[in-house]
Amino acid sequence: MPRERPDEDALTADIVALASQYGRYGYRRIAAMLRGAGWVVNLKRVERIWRRD
Repeated sequence: MPRERPDEDALTADIVALASQYGRYGYRRIAAMLRGAGWVVNLKRVERIWRRD
């Protein structure tokens, strides 16, 4: 059973907020914006959250 990181909810909220504000941006650009905001995330993690149901 996969474990969830402690900051997963906060990261998901930030991804949703950025995706709502910038609707045409994809997960790659959102990941770059998150890194610019101080998050230490890789592209695979952002993509996994992005595609989650």
